[in-house]
Amino acid sequence: REFQNMADRLTQLQEAVNQLGDYFCNSIGILQQSGAEQAQQNESKDPATLHEENSALFSNLISRTAQDIDILIEHLPSQECTPEKQVESLRRLEHENKQAAERLTKAVEEGEALLKRIREALREICDSQLGISDSEKPNR
Repeated sequence: REFQNMADRLTQLQEAVNQLGDYFCNSIGILQQSGAEQAQQNESKDPATLHEENSALFSNLISRTAQDIDILIEHLPSQECTPEKQVESLRRLEHENKQAAERLTKAVEEGEALLKRIREALREICDSQLGISDSEKPNR
């Protein structure tokens, strides 16, 4: 579980770093586009307002993603994860897996025994019902 969590955190960290790179690239593109629009004086919206809105949006996205990256880094396992601890953890997981397999085998055996008892009870009920039906039928 510990190793799975670490891999999940590393994947999340990689995705956050990629997202941060995307935000940086997009913000640079927007800034370049805003500069070109200012030169053309876009009539639909004030270029300064558009530039401020885009700057605010990307600064928020970049700062939020940077905070997420900091949190993910804080939750990564420490350097204390030695090969010996990894081997011990794997042994513990194997032991837990073996116990779970034993419990599953026992549950299956109990389920099969219960199914056998239910089938026998149904057979007895059917035989009983057929016996009543046969005695009630008129002789032909």
